[in-house]
Amino acid sequence: MTTETPVAARAFDLAGFIKKYAIIGILLLFIVLLAALTAGKFLQAQNLINVIRQVSAIGIIAIGMTFVIIARGIDLSVGSILAVAAVVGSSLAQLPTASNKMYAGLQLPAIVGILAGLAVGALLGLVNGSLVAGFHIAPFIATLGMMTAARGMALIYSGGRPLSTLDPAYNWVGQGDLGPIPVPIIIFALVAILAHLMLTRTRFGRHVFAYGGNEQAARVSGINVSRINLGIFTLTGLLAGLAGVMLSARIGSGNPQLGTGIELDAITAAVIGGTSFSGGIGTIWGTIVGALIIGIINNGLDLLNVSPFMQQVVKGAIIVIAIIIDERKNR
Repeated sequence: MTTETPVAARAFDLAGFIKKYAIIGILLLFIVLLAALTAGKFLQAQNLINVIRQVSAIGIIAIGMTFVIIARGIDLSVGSILAVAAVVGSSLAQLPTASNKMYAGLQLPAIVGILAGLAVGALLGLVNGSLVAGFHIAPFIATLGMMTAARGMALIYSGGRPLSTLDPAYNWVGQGDLGPIPVPIIIFALVAILAHLMLTRTRFGRHVFAYGGNEQAARVSGINVSRINLGIFTLTGLLAGLAGVMLSARIGSGNPQLGTGIELDAITAAVIGGTSFSGGIGTIWGTIVGALIIGIINNGLDLLNVSPFMQQVVKGAIIVIAIIIDERKNR
């Protein structure tokens, strides 16, 4: 006896395919458009490498933001956490100089500054998670408070001044290369792979999706919601700390104003990449494509000599359009 597969099951789901991979088509469209408008300058190898290098910090933060938004939350504090990690890491990676008497007797290995930046980021993320999980404060409010407080911490710690004269070994994290590939791009790729595996291959990832899809059902099924909130905000803080170390190493200075507004780019990248504010929907690869789109737009507008003020208008329009598409898709 033979059975036949129903025609509907065999038919190619064009609508589903477009819905899933449209973001890649948009990325390719931007690349082709900018290549034409810039007379090929955009497609130069060095320019493309610079685009990915520049987007690596935004992409890393956007990966953490993806976890938070899938769980139906938001984190507005990542830019300020980035700044705290940058100044703490830089302060411990400074070379002693005649004009820098504070560190004259302190010359620690660069890895100490790097680990300190990561630890500070994770700690502040843990505080965010504790406010949400322990005190049941809405993520928007909890992270809004942290955004202001952490920026103040960065300014107080650094005295409001950039911390320069950094150890070359520390700067290598942001400026170095492994063969032809810049170190920030390698770090970005490794973070993306690990995050994808965590989200799709672990119990924690499944619980994040379940919690974002239906919080009440997740609680009834025995998922520890408080632990999920602690986990996702600590992870996001850790990644913000990593981005802070990378950015301070890239410019060779721990500036307390670093990361201002980067939370908007991270949210935009995640939403453009298909992560839904309704919760329970999102992918790491989609967020990466979204971050690349943000980087390509920034680079393309620079090559076209578009005013920085107009660039802000374009970014704002992209955010609104992405949210409208997200709402219509979920409806």
